[in-house]
Amino acid sequence: MTDAREAELLAQNARLEKENALLRQKLDLLIRKLFGAQSEKLDPAQLLLLLQGFDDGPKAPEPVVAEEPRRSTDPSSPPRERRPRLPEHLPVVEEVLDPAPVQACPQAWRCIGEEVSEQLDYEPARFLRRRLIRRKYVRRGEVDAVPVIAPLPESLQERCMAAPGLLAQILTAKYCDHIPLYRQEQIYRTRHGVYLPRQSMARWVGLAADWLRPIYETMRTGVMAGGYIQVDETPIRYLEPGHGKTKQGYLWAYSRPGGDVLFDWQTSRAAACLDNVIAADFTGTLQCDGYSAYPAFAERRAGQVTLAGCWAHARRKFHEALEAAPRTAGWIIRQIAHLYRVEKDLREKHAGPRLRRATRVHQSRPVIARLHRAMVRLKLSRRHLPQSLLGQAIDYTLGQWPALGIYLEDGRIEIDNNGIENAIRPTAVGKKNWLFIGDAEAGWRGAILYTIIESCRRRGIDPHAYLRDMLTRLPKMTNWQIKDITPDAWAKAQRRPPLQSRIAAS
Repeated sequence: MTDAREAELLAQNARLEKENALLRQKLDLLIRKLFGAQSEKLDPAQLLLLLQGFDDGPKAPEPVVAEEPRRSTDPSSPPRERRPRLPEHLPVVEEVLDPAPVQACPQAWRCIGEEVSEQLDYEPARFLRRRLIRRKYVRRGEVDAVPVIAPLPESLQERCMAAPGLLAQILTAKYCDHIPLYRQEQIYRTRHGVYLPRQSMARWVGLAADWLRPIYETMRTGVMAGGYIQVDETPIRYLEPGHGKTKQGYLWAYSRPGGDVLFDWQTSRAAACLDNVIAADFTGTLQCDGYSAYPAFAERRAGQVTLAGCWAHARRKFHEALEAAPRTAGWIIRQIAHLYRVEKDLREKHAGPRLRRATRVHQSRPVIARLHRAMVRLKLSRRHLPQSLLGQAIDYTLGQWPALGIYLEDGRIEIDNNGIENAIRPTAVGKKNWLFIGDAEAGWRGAILYTIIESCRRRGIDPHAYLRDMLTRLPKMTNWQIKDITPDAWAKAQRRPPLQSRIAAS
């Protein structure tokens, strides 16, 4: 064998070994995603073990982070307030238990005290027939006068059998508890003896969504006016009429941290969809992941929209590469952990935007600079192939670097996009149950109702109570009153004392 042929075979063998190693990394990652733990939390002891002897990163001083307060062991310290064993706001049903001799001859006994035990009980929900009786009257002495009768209350639809309470139950069960309509049909028939066809319930869902749409549009205007929103999207299958097949649509979600959550339905994930999702007059910061549609959208609206990156997505890439390159990826994850400790401390202090910005500039900026130097050095050293998991993580993070540093300069912006991802998570639970929605128009109804439900959840509102109140009041209201019944306004009104109490207090 000639030397040239031998060199060629050796080069081919080295190339195949690299390709095999890369394929093994991808296969291991796929297996972990399918069968491994989903949490990205790392054991600190294990992480320190991985970092022993690692010298790839610069030797800059570590930022000083305050230790978390420990629970006091001093017996003189005041005890922690304990919750009551049973909620005190629940109604009480008393049941008196007397001994058998007392029941046989109660006049021969005298009660000298009692012992009370409490249990938490539950009664299933019940259907009822709400019968509206409108009496007719004629004035005495006027035999030929026209009788008078009270008008029917305003309703969502004339001669509709479903009352607001039933509609609120169906919507809450489907969009909050993720119970498909066919399961609700079975539950109502087998447990309550009431037959409600799923086709009727589907029409009622559409009716309720149409009435709730003005509230949705009012909330959308409020979110867009804030100048800072987080955006993400999730795929949902929908039925294509006439073909019996499903196609893939998307629920785009956007919100301002601490504010309402808005869902928008689009039949694709193209960058052009963002022009429909984001209002044309929106100006401010858009926080998102690394999906290519967002830079294309920001380029079309240059000078109007600024993109902020997500450190959670960057960290996730290095977490996926942790087994393939434990020391290098572990060191980078540890540096990102310093950034999150700063954010945790700011949350515990309830810091405002100005304090958040000052603290980040002082504590987080040196960590980010150290990370940038280390990643540039790793990329230039070519120790890790671009196709490897660590090489992809470095390329992704460096490609997002300008957006990842935006949060340092604006105290309103969060370090990651987890807020909107948490808002999307309930829809993922729902689509595992109902698999797909009826058609493209049903996507809009789902977007409206998910918006109402998730905004109620953020404010600790009972969705059933809110929906029942809205579906009762909306037929009697005008468009000018919609701003007073959004979930935010409704929650504030529930916390406000009645008018009579405020007058008496003044």
